[in-house]
Amino acid sequence: MKFLLETLKVLFLSLWLSLEALWRSVVPARKKSVAGETVLVSGAGGGLGRLLALEFARLGAKVVLWDINEEDNRETARVIKETHGVRAHPYACDCSRREEVYRVADQVKREVGDVTILVNNAGIVTGKKFLQCPDSLLQKTMEVNSMAHFWMYKAFLPAMIAGNHGHLVSIASSAGLIGVSGLADYCASKFAAVGFAESVGLELLAAGCDGVKTTIVCPFFINTGMFDGANTKWPGLMPILDPEYACRKIMDAVRRDQVYLCMPRFMYFVIAMKNILPVKLGLLYGVYLGAFDFMATFKGRNKSD
Repeated sequence: MKFLLETLKVLFLSLWLSLEALWRSVVPARKKSVAGETVLVSGAGGGLGRLLALEFARLGAKVVLWDINEEDNRETARVIKETHGVRAHPYACDCSRREEVYRVADQVKREVGDVTILVNNAGIVTGKKFLQCPDSLLQKTMEVNSMAHFWMYKAFLPAMIAGNHGHLVSIASSAGLIGVSGLADYCASKFAAVGFAESVGLELLAAGCDGVKTTIVCPFFINTGMFDGANTKWPGLMPILDPEYACRKIMDAVRRDQVYLCMPRFMYFVIAMKNILPVKLGLLYGVYLGAFDFMATFKGRNKSD
């Protein structure tokens, strides 16, 4: 009897939630306000991080900027002050170093207050094939792109849980959902970031902490300089994303408490097909989409960048 009742309950809720999802595809959820929130953006010295920091500041949030490059970080703070007339709070921090994260986090708590929206955006890419990549770079990729998320969550999540209020934003990658030739270390780090963010989100729900939201962002290449030289065979389907467009989509997802965001929308189809198609057929379509050559002409940022 218990099995029958629980099965009927699940079937009913499945129908209800499917209808809700269909409704939300037509009428999106209302955007929440971020005014008054304390937002920490890592990797805020340029690119997507700077754009996100500027947008949060425009919407009335108190913005904390973290970047390993102190000069670039201060420039972001200057641009925010000049553009929106508000003060940002820049801190130099190497997010891959656990003790440094904890030290600077304590400083932020003393000087600014508890962080209520955490945007893990800092990331690096080597662009080298696995066997050509030095051990030190492999290790650094994992430290920056995935391990840093551990230390950031440890530093700021307890206060969010205590108040049952907050938002964890993981800027991951579509390379965290599907393997890419030439990005073995990067894919490993982003798969880890996605799995970690998903698991923590489930732990929060299991603990009844439904006031702390999570958003996992999985974009294709974004034209910030990080992936200079990377190419796409069919830009109509899988374009190199404009940073301003990516920023708007991420902000929209955060303000609507959207759990997963893939960009462009075609990536939802690609990821679904990866999990459905026979392996050989998937490889055939991968060749058709140019997946084996995305990194063939990769250059990355110049040292001067």
